Amino acid sequence: MANPQLAAKLKITLDEDQLTNCMRCGFCLPACPTFRETGIEAESPRGRIALMKAVADGLMDPDEAFEEQMYHCLGCRACEPACPADVKYGRLLEQARDAIEDHTRSHRLWVKGVRRLVFKELFPKQGRMRLAGKALRFYQKSGLQRVARTTGILKLLPKQLADMEKILPEASGQGVIERIGGRHPAKGERIATVGLFRGCLMDTLFAETNVHTVELLTEAGFEVVIPRTQNCCGALHAHSGELDDARELARRNVRAFKEAGVDYIVSNAGGCGALLAEYDHLLHDDPACREDAAWFAGRVKDVSDILFRLGRLPSFGDPAAPGGPVRITYQDSCHLRNVMRSSDAPRQLLRRVSGAEFVEMHEADRCCGSAGIYNLTQPEMADQILEHKMEHANATRAHYLLTSNPGCLLQMKLGVERYGDGGGMKVAHIADFLHERMKKGD
Repeated sequence: MANPQLAAKLKITLDEDQLTNCMRCGFCLPACPTFRETGIEAESPRGRIALMKAVADGLMDPDEAFEEQMYHCLGCRACEPACPADVKYGRLLEQARDAIEDHTRSHRLWVKGVRRLVFKELFPKQGRMRLAGKALRFYQKSGLQRVARTTGILKLLPKQLADMEKILPEASGQGVIERIGGRHPAKGERIATVGLFRGCLMDTLFAETNVHTVELLTEAGFEVVIPRTQNCCGALHAHSGELDDARELARRNVRAFKEAGVDYIVSNAGGCGALLAEYDHLLHDDPACREDAAWFAGRVKDVSDILFRLGRLPSFGDPAAPGGPVRITYQDSCHLRNVMRSSDAPRQLLRRVSGAEFVEMHEADRCCGSAGIYNLTQPEMADQILEHKMEHANATRAHYLLTSNPGCLLQMKLGVERYGDGGGMKVAHIADFLHERMKKGD
């Protein structure tokens, strides 16, 4: 059914300059995962922009099919580097989803409850995230997980959730600050002071990775500060049509890191880093925070990038595997590559690991299908994309598949579980892999 309120909201929300900048050239088509899977014009960035413009120009009513198409996009933003007109497609997508959530999105009651729990009550509140981590750890360590698996109760869950339960890492109720403290001096002469963005899932499911990131940074000559008052980056909110909540989270983070007096803000999660680096855009209409947001966005760095470009790199070594060197490959985080434009630094670091052979994966720059919570909300399309990704991963015959984002890491572990060739490929965060092989100085 047509929705005039949504049409009016889209007309004033969508960036007209970005809509008209699209030249319909089609360079985005081969870069788009959903178009590659379906071959349908509406499943492409060009097609989705055409739908948005038709609504904004009053030529089409935004019906349920329009809404579904806006949410069938992964938001990987691979179209942006391919676009000769530099159309900011990701911003248009977020604006469209924000309007949809405000005016029409008719979620089932339980979906509304889950969204409120996740976006309002859980991710924005670090104390509750730690409690959730403790609860998950109790489930994993108390025997409840074993009971759930042996009794078959997990079969009551949707298949995607049941499969994800199999590959979850050990959770923790103690984040990086609780484990090692909030300030860490540089080894040797200090190059700069950096603030670590610890994240939500990173500090709950991958707290050890945060610890390893701190130790890599200090070994490379950086003083590390971890502001206690930081919170969720807001990426999941922004991508899910909750822009007002994303802006409030951004304001708190800008304030926390500005008060910490850091030279750079370091992220080890590509999805988080991409939104952090766009806080200037997210808060550009907020006169009270605009200047500080620009300061913040200009200082965001991925851990691989700052290590490689500014750090005093330690040596990395790996004992030879039976029959030859350890073979490693790398899966790009879409947002790290397409938004932060960082794809070379991780590869350069991995090529420095002695005793390891780096093998480039075919189409490593293609989305793995994780895309925040896309693999949960659009499981069929996500699985199609993942299956094709694993064909390329298996072809590398790598011992380790490495990535720079927690969502990608879990998705690729799921891929090995479902479509692995039985070779025992391990999936790990690049920071954990490098930390394990780091030769520490005196």
